[in-house]
Amino acid sequence: MIISRPTPNERIRDAFSVHPVAALTGPRQCGKTTLARAIAQGSPRSTYFDLERATDRRRLATPEVTLGGLEGLVVIDEVQHSPSLFETVRVLVDRPGNPARFLLLGSASPTLVRGVSETLAGRVGLVDLAGFDLGEVDRGAWRKLWLRGGFPRSYLAPNTRGSALWRRNFLRTFLERDLPRFGITVPAERLRRFWTMVAHYHGQVWNAAEFARALGASEGTARNYLDILVGAFMVRALPPWFENLGKRQVKSPKVYLRDSGLLHALLGLPDDRALSGHPKLGASFEGFAIEQILAAFDTRDAYFWGTHGGAELDLFIRHHGKRYGFEFKYADAPGSTRSMRVALEDLRLDHLWVVYPGEEGYDVDARISVVPVAGCFALAEALREPG
Repeated sequence: MIISRPTPNERIRDAFSVHPVAALTGPRQCGKTTLARAIAQGSPRSTYFDLERATDRRRLATPEVTLGGLEGLVVIDEVQHSPSLFETVRVLVDRPGNPARFLLLGSASPTLVRGVSETLAGRVGLVDLAGFDLGEVDRGAWRKLWLRGGFPRSYLAPNTRGSALWRRNFLRTFLERDLPRFGITVPAERLRRFWTMVAHYHGQVWNAAEFARALGASEGTARNYLDILVGAFMVRALPPWFENLGKRQVKSPKVYLRDSGLLHALLGLPDDRALSGHPKLGASFEGFAIEQILAAFDTRDAYFWGTHGGAELDLFIRHHGKRYGFEFKYADAPGSTRSMRVALEDLRLDHLWVVYPGEEGYDVDARISVVPVAGCFALAEALREPG
């Protein structure tokens, strides 16, 4: 089945249809540069700057002079290395009859996000890019995607050993080189320890006090480390949903590593055999499936829900005016539970799906269905409104 969700190319084109600037953000090595170069090659007039190259940094030392005479598409890669460029771009795109469009690429740096929101407000369309998902690979290869994660070089490695090696090297490079270049001064080994703790906490409710005790630091420091990894698209902090139910509800986010391959690298799980026997097997599947649902439905309006009485829902989204719930079960033939039925009624869900690793979907009752994880994108397509 062909999934008709917008491609990254189309999302960038849509951003340019209403804005003079598009910002393409995402983690390092997720394919932003490859995509941008392809777009630039397909444009009648284009100019490409990579701020990791010394020559391009020198060319942009006088940005108004260098950029002011350009027409067509102007791509600036790793723009977070020169945040002063945001002000120059704002001045240029505000000129009457501005002849240039700017595509800014950044590795999810907090500096980039702040610069875009403060300086280019109303002038920029934001496009997030992650690694591969089940809308881009063969659905029969979902276990390979789950084990290796979505980073192109990890997923496309010639063998499992090569994929594991790439991910180990990525972790080291990210901590020792990339974060310092974003202006992050936390020692690499300390942040790696925190990141590994998050991996072991994957799928659980965030507890700043517990992390602070383990680190021998303050709760504020623990939250700062979490913000760093969230801002770099390495960790997802899934916020809680609140309903006026008269029940005590969980008010802290759940934390997940966004890429399942990096989760497995931090947990020391190089292959399927190691993963299948690990206590985090179910939590790993849950995090992987959440990322597939969010990509399939193309939404940021996503939450989890839980009460102190024990009722919970792994994922709650609002989509085209409907309220949908998702549970994730690494089981052969999951059915309904009391917690699901409480969530159905308390959250007034239009439908609840149980996502599992099997091959066939089936209905449990009129409002609860079981769907294979490989069918997430087909489900989103079926629920997409016409037009």
